[in-house]
Amino acid sequence: MLQNPIPAEDAEPGAEELVYAYQGRVWRRFWHSPLTVAGIIGITFLILFSFVGPLIYRANPLTIHLNHMLQPPDAQFPLGTDDLGRNYLARMMVGGQASLIVGFAAAAVSMVFGIIYGMISGLARPWLDTILMRIVDIILSVPALFILLFLDAVFKPSVVIMVVILASTAWLTVARLVRAEVLSLKQRTYVEAAHALGASTPRIMTKYLFPNFLGTVLVAGTFSVANAILTIATLSFLGLGLPPPSPNWGADLASAMNYMYQPSWWLVYPPGLLILLAELSINFIGDGLRQAFDTRL
Repeated sequence: MLQNPIPAEDAEPGAEELVYAYQGRVWRRFWHSPLTVAGIIGITFLILFSFVGPLIYRANPLTIHLNHMLQPPDAQFPLGTDDLGRNYLARMMVGGQASLIVGFAAAAVSMVFGIIYGMISGLARPWLDTILMRIVDIILSVPALFILLFLDAVFKPSVVIMVVILASTAWLTVARLVRAEVLSLKQRTYVEAAHALGASTPRIMTKYLFPNFLGTVLVAGTFSVANAILTIATLSFLGLGLPPPSPNWGADLASAMNYMYQPSWWLVYPPGLLILLAELSINFIGDGLRQAFDTRL
C-alpha cells in the first residue's frame, strides 16, 4: 500500500515537523529518479508543442492544399502534408490538444468520483459496502472497450462527451483502491480517537483519511491519464473518436496507415511517436510517484 505513515492531525508535539520532513523526503525521492525527470521533460514538451506551438506556427490544420497532397517534408511543410494536402505539423499540434485535454480531464473526473465512492463504501456499514462493491464488480465484469464503444455509438462524440465516456470506466479502479485504503486506515488509533472525540464523518474523511491515501490516488491518477490518452487514440483509430475534420493523433495515425507501404510511409511516424512519447512520459511520472510514496523502498 502507498500511504503516508504520518497522521495528518497534529496530535503530538513535533508531529508537524515530522510531516514536513516526510514530505521533503518524498519529493527528493521523486526528483532523484532519472526516468521521472525524463517523463516531466516529455510531458512538458507535449504541452508546449500542442498549446504554445500553434501560437507560434500559425498554419491552419484544416486548410486543403490541392497542389500539395502527400507532399514530403520541406521548408513550407516541415512534416509534409496528408492525403488532402493539409499541413501535417499543424495537425499534430492541434491534435495534441484534444488528446491531452481529454486525457487529463477524464482522469480528474474519474479520480473525484472514485475517491468519493470508495470513501463512502469503506466507511459504510458492511451490507451497504457489499452492495456498492458488487455494483463495481458487475461493471468491471463487462469489457471496458465494449462499454466505450456502446457509449460512443449512443452519444455524438465531442470533447465533453469523450471525457464522460472515458471517466465512466476509469473511476472503478480508483474506487476499489480508495476503499481498500480506507478499510485499513479507519482501524488506526488516531482515526478511532477522532471518532471517540466526536469528529464528524466529513472531517474524518478530509482530515484523517484523504491525506493518508493521497499517494495512492496520485499514482492511480497518472496511469489513468495515460490510459485515457491511449483509449481516445484507439477509438479515433477505429473511427469512433472525435468526428472529422477535427485533428487528433489517433485519427491521423489511422489515415496514415493506408500509406504505410507506399512512398508516403513517413506519415505514420509523427502521430505514432507523439502517442508513444505521451504514454512513456506519463508512465515514468507515475512510476516515480509510486517509488516516492512507497515507504517500503
